[in-house]
Amino acid sequence: MHSRRKASDTLIEMTAAGEDDIAILTGFTHSRSAGEDSNGPLFENNSNPDSELPGNSEGLSSTESTFLISNHGKYSLFLQHRLRIDKHHQSKDSIFFRDGVRRIDFVLSYVDDPGKEMDRKMERRKDFEKNLELSGLELETEDKKESEDGKTYFVKIHAPWQVLSTYAEVLNIKMPIKENDIPPAIGNPFNCMLGVFRLPEKVMNPEPDYFTAPFSKQRQELYLIHDENSFFTPSTRNRIVYYILSRCPYGTEEGKKKFGVKRLLSNGTYTSAFPLHDCQYWKKAKDSNCDSERYTLYMEWARFARFYKEQPLDLIRKYYGEKIGIYFAWLGFYTEMLFFAALVGLICFLYGVITMDENMSSKEICDPAIGGQIIMCPLCDRNCEYWKLNTTCENSEYSHLFDNVATLFFAIFMGIWVTLFLEFWKRRQARLEYEWDLVDFEEEQQQLQLRPEYEAKCTSKKKNPVTQEIELVIERRTFQVFGKLFLCWMSIMFWILLIIASMVAVIVYRLSVYAAFASIMENNQSLEPISGLLTPQTATSVTASFLNFILIMILNFLYERVAIWITDMEVPRTHLEYENRLTMKMFLFQFVNYYSSCFYVAFFKGKFVGYPAEYTYMFGNWRNEECDPAGCLIELTTQLTIIMAGKQIWGNIQEAILPWVQNWWRRRKARGHPENLYSRWEQDHDLQSFGNLGLFYEYLEMVIQFGFITLFVASFPLAPLLALMNNILEIRVDSWKLTTQHRRPVAAKAHSIGVWQEILNGMAILSVVTNAFIVAFTSDMIPRLVFYYAYFTNEESPMAGYINSSLSVFDTREFKNGTEPLENPMGYTNCRYRDYRYPPDHEKRYSHTMQFWHILAAKMAFIIIMEHVVFLVKFFVAWLIPDVPSEVKARIKREKYLTQRILHEYELNKLKEKLGGKTDYVDVENEVKATTGKMQLSEAI
Repeated sequence: MHSRRKASDTLIEMTAAGEDDIAILTGFTHSRSAGEDSNGPLFENNSNPDSELPGNSEGLSSTESTFLISNHGKYSLFLQHRLRIDKHHQSKDSIFFRDGVRRIDFVLSYVDDPGKEMDRKMERRKDFEKNLELSGLELETEDKKESEDGKTYFVKIHAPWQVLSTYAEVLNIKMPIKENDIPPAIGNPFNCMLGVFRLPEKVMNPEPDYFTAPFSKQRQELYLIHDENSFFTPSTRNRIVYYILSRCPYGTEEGKKKFGVKRLLSNGTYTSAFPLHDCQYWKKAKDSNCDSERYTLYMEWARFARFYKEQPLDLIRKYYGEKIGIYFAWLGFYTEMLFFAALVGLICFLYGVITMDENMSSKEICDPAIGGQIIMCPLCDRNCEYWKLNTTCENSEYSHLFDNVATLFFAIFMGIWVTLFLEFWKRRQARLEYEWDLVDFEEEQQQLQLRPEYEAKCTSKKKNPVTQEIELVIERRTFQVFGKLFLCWMSIMFWILLIIASMVAVIVYRLSVYAAFASIMENNQSLEPISGLLTPQTATSVTASFLNFILIMILNFLYERVAIWITDMEVPRTHLEYENRLTMKMFLFQFVNYYSSCFYVAFFKGKFVGYPAEYTYMFGNWRNEECDPAGCLIELTTQLTIIMAGKQIWGNIQEAILPWVQNWWRRRKARGHPENLYSRWEQDHDLQSFGNLGLFYEYLEMVIQFGFITLFVASFPLAPLLALMNNILEIRVDSWKLTTQHRRPVAAKAHSIGVWQEILNGMAILSVVTNAFIVAFTSDMIPRLVFYYAYFTNEESPMAGYINSSLSVFDTREFKNGTEPLENPMGYTNCRYRDYRYPPDHEKRYSHTMQFWHILAAKMAFIIIMEHVVFLVKFFVAWLIPDVPSEVKARIKREKYLTQRILHEYELNKLKEKLGGKTDYVDVENEVKATTGKMQLSEAI
């Protein structure tokens, strides 16, 4: 147990004037309560806060610009020189300094720049590294002569105990005080059947479960400190060091203080900054002090051969931090729930396969005596010819696979499934919050910390009305605020309009090339064997879908950079605000980009065509598209399949193949080097950077996929199956690239998936509406049901005659000039078109029939009924399922009570120890009584 240290530490305030103005302050007081997080050490700055207004500085607040230094000899680093030990004394494939004792918590790299900025960069590095040492960190530099390329310097950073313990208190990090003795929850009775999917216990639970409490330097005896070197996990250590790096000043330029490693990376002073992996991923480390957790993760998690195994979430959280852990927990849970949706969707698809031969509509279309005798009107002006209905025989048969009674059942099922998924995820998330000590986690402790980029632009100070503390703020005039807001949203609207323009271009492509495809296929004898499968409609639809997918990818590539630029220009105050703003911009754009073509096919194509004598035209030139006689659902299915599958394939290429190729190219010169010369920091330096937005893109990819399987699932019941297969691969691809192809990310805390939860909730509600409209207006289910119950003519076969009933008659002599076919060798006087209108010899010629209005009424009634039924079930299920399991609630209360009791007993014992050293026993006795009373009150509560 670590002995208690006195609170007589030294504060060093670094002002803009430089080293000469360093004021050494002894003694300190807490500037915030023990349980509250801040953006700097918990100490007051005794200098006059008005002595340096931030109007001409780009620096930190008074609390941010202070760094703790112990005045003990071994931690006073003012005169300490960096160690220079012969590189041959130990293998360079190590995560320790040359002394083999001090762990490398972070690495900075840079190269000599012979340009005009060389001197300025050297001065920045000198100031920055000096200030890091003054903040208590220990540095060791590897000369460029010792690096693999002979150009790169590496600065290794170690955080000693004094720094770690100080900032653990600043960041309100919870540490173990006692091993958890609460009996584990009752196990799953099916565990014996699921053994094949389980991982070894030591992998699933890499460390015991503890009662924890926010760390405090003043009561270190309370914590289970067996070894100061291993008390803080590597992920906690690199999180603390990065916190210091992101706020450390490095000088004054143009009258403003500059600070933060991110700025130094952006201006090229350093080339990279990263924590180290603990070993090579394909073999364990030789050092017994290294846990080789990266190797364990690779062997048990990051290989595709383990695709059927559960994920070691606790080990992921321990190695990468809670933020990455919660992502993989969500992705794994989403994949598990997809299994049930995929199973039901497959059953619905098989129902379509089994009943294909019983479909009366396709039978009539394919029958030479019916479909072979029905002459259809040309699908375009002038260049298109009359055609027989039975040429769409194969399309009508395939359409039945997705357009059948099971479609309605599956649409309702998915409306309920998405609710169950979101509600059960809340419960799973609550359980993780308890298991990962995130119950009392507040966003202020991590995400609400001020961004260094915001602090750098602060121009004034303002008192916080809640904390009554002076905070740095950016003075923004009203016209500046509205000007930036206007510019940002106009940029977003421009890109959305650009998407719409590209979609219109694809529609024009469809209208323009149909006649060309029809002419080519009619005169090409080599295509005769597949003419039934590859019709002009199919060729147009497939090529347009591929063209649309290419445009989507190009626009995505361009807009990602624009969205980041716009968000940076807004200068959000906090990390959470930055991520939320970027998320909403990116999601809004991607929503329009990916789904606009599907919305067009589902809700607009074939709905505003007119009839042969009065066709409607786009821009007065191109005649609007018609649906296939069997409906537009098969085309929506094609569009959805190509975009969804293409996005998943391209995403996996981007995530797996490109990083592998880039890393292979960067490491090509070092492959022949012996292990003791190719250092651990060089190996990691040659990997790809995961980046601050790495998880953002992963979430975005999965949320867009979630939209495909919910918003349009009524048109493609196999979409959840495709998503399931992709996600099984996605988990292993993401884990593989994170473990083998990327540098170790800086650990970060998160207790939920954040704003993505609200986006998923919104999409779940929208999916009920879209699927109701797809069933009503895109599929042929409602017209068939109306005919079955109200317009049948054959009691023995009620659906007989449906195709003839759904096609209207047109007199070919009434074509407008310039729209009639160039050739009519058979002399057709009548042709049919898809609509419900009176024939030319009727007194209401070409007006809509009563059957049309009955069908429209039935569609609207169906939408209202389906939406209300699904919404009622959704809200009832959401109300029925509590967000936090009762067992977890009880365990949280029990743990809080026991932890509070342990803390009270500790304080009581400390008070009793003081009895012998005080003369005023009455005061001590009153303190003991107060503490005891507090314990009793807590027990009563």
